[in-house]
Amino acid sequence: MELFADKCPKTCEHFRQFCTGETKGRNALPQGFKNSKFHRVIKDFMIQGGDFLNGDGTGTTSIYGDTFADENFSLHHSAPGLLSMANSGKNTNGSQFFVTTAKTDWLDGKHVVFGRVIDGMLTIRKIENVPVVGEKKTPRIPCVITECGEM
Repeated sequence: MELFADKCPKTCEHFRQFCTGETKGRNALPQGFKNSKFHRVIKDFMIQGGDFLNGDGTGTTSIYGDTFADENFSLHHSAPGLLSMANSGKNTNGSQFFVTTAKTDWLDGKHVVFGRVIDGMLTIRKIENVPVVGEKKTPRIPCVITECGEM
């Protein structure tokens, strides 16, 4: 992943800290994306992860409190492989994120794009093609982030 820290420094720092696990949760233990799963997969749209609290899309937190404000909408959902914040409305960013698997321009102005996949798009495509179940589009097999960090 490449993070666009020059455009979205606050969002990128938030994501970086959850990649490294350096942020401590309310229980004083490290928290982050390691061993969390992609809980929602919609072919030709996106794969969503980042709910390391509940694992089903209902949990979220941030390094800035429960949620934080949209940083800016200067970057657009113009291609596959873009990293964007998942939210439940304006200024409700937390730990959840998604990676686009297609152009998703209807999300412009609603979700903050803050990075892109530079290596690993084949893995994204493999996750995108995992069979899903139910209305929540939950992968039938676990798609787990087994390692993450900072390079």
